[in-house]
Amino acid sequence: MPQIFDRSSNALARMSLILTGLLIIALGLTLDALQRSPWVTRQGERADQPVPFSHKHHVQGLGLQCQYCHTSVEESSYAGIPPTHTCMNCHSQIWTDAQILDPVRHSWETGQSITWTRVHDLPDFVFFNHEIHVNKGIGCSSCHGRVDEMPIMYAQNSLQMEWCLNCHRNPAKNLRPTSEIYNMAWTGASELHPVWCAAETVSDGTPTSESVTCTEKQPAPSVQMADLSPPAGLHAQTMGTALSSEDTAPLLLPAGLHYTKFTSQDALGLFLIQHYKIRPPRELTSCEVCHR
Repeated sequence: MPQIFDRSSNALARMSLILTGLLIIALGLTLDALQRSPWVTRQGERADQPVPFSHKHHVQGLGLQCQYCHTSVEESSYAGIPPTHTCMNCHSQIWTDAQILDPVRHSWETGQSITWTRVHDLPDFVFFNHEIHVNKGIGCSSCHGRVDEMPIMYAQNSLQMEWCLNCHRNPAKNLRPTSEIYNMAWTGASELHPVWCAAETVSDGTPTSESVTCTEKQPAPSVQMADLSPPAGLHAQTMGTALSSEDTAPLLLPAGLHYTKFTSQDALGLFLIQHYKIRPPRELTSCEVCHR
């Protein structure tokens, strides 16, 4: 019986299997890169809005605080979109004839809400609570970026699950004193910009964030010196970070509170984790914490 296949067929079969495997791997890597790309996450995309509202002008230029417009950010899961009358508090007096503000005046006259395009739009199955994050030391810029430098709002971060988990695995890098939540220029504690923090006992029912007082200016001198050894139970090694001797060096303290000097963001974050009573990742075992 004559031979049907040439002797090179075995080599061709092996090569085809290898090429098929390589194509499958390449396709998987391409899809993985695609789902992380701005084409899917819409990072950096400036959406068309009915009114080209400039956060840079209102926040950096005029000095408006975030909560002036986003009134429910500290007490609700939603930051809230400001109603038209918030805009008209100012624009009934200034820029009253500006054509760019025609949609605002039309909304005010008719009572119809302005239809804004959501920039940070999470899937419907994701539950994100602004209140708990703001009151536990996560600043606006940690998620939304330097909003005060955005003439037109865009998403700086992907807001994908992977991005959220990276923060929850090590929240210390993003925590800040609650007095700095709305400070867009906050860069954390460092050698050049140390932060002094003190904790006090608060009564039951009081938010844990109110137990911590921080300042970027060295506290006024006092007669007594304080022992600023790390608080009991604060183990930097659990987060892969060690407290330096300078972080716990004795300081002259004002009366009443005992301040600790922090010269690294990791050390400050570990201090805030303890006093804000933030649960470690191993305790967040229920999917319902973030998913509904």
